Amino acid sequence: MSSTYYRHFMDKYYQVIEETEENKFTYMSIFNEYIFLVEKHVEEQLLEGIPGFNTAAFTTALQHHKDEVVGDIFDIAQTFTEFLAFKEMFRDYRAGKEGQGLDPSSDLVVTSLCKLSSKGCHRAQ
Repeated sequence: MSSTYYRHFMDKYYQVIEETEENKFTYMSIFNEYIFLVEKHVEEQLLEGIPGFNTAAFTTALQHHKDEVVGDIFDIAQTFTEFLAFKEMFRDYRAGKEGQGLDPSSDLVVTSLCKLSSKGCHRAQ
């Protein structure tokens, strides 16, 4: 999903997904929309890179050869379709939008390697 679609999707729903353990029925329709968008984006990218790519044939081949495929690929793909990871993504997004996310700027200290003068930057000796 492109960053524009992602941001639009997250902005559209981030206030709906609440910070509770309870899962409301509305979450499932949002989750299904998310899955559709992710699958559509993956398919578009594969079609762009592999002319004539067939998603159905690819999915069937993966199922028949799943024991031969590295487990990390399935783990990564599963995180895109796992509901709890989906909810956590919304919680993190909401925290960031509401200014509650991690702010590393308070821990940063910037020190110049140059000594400023009227003629510009000179390396400190």
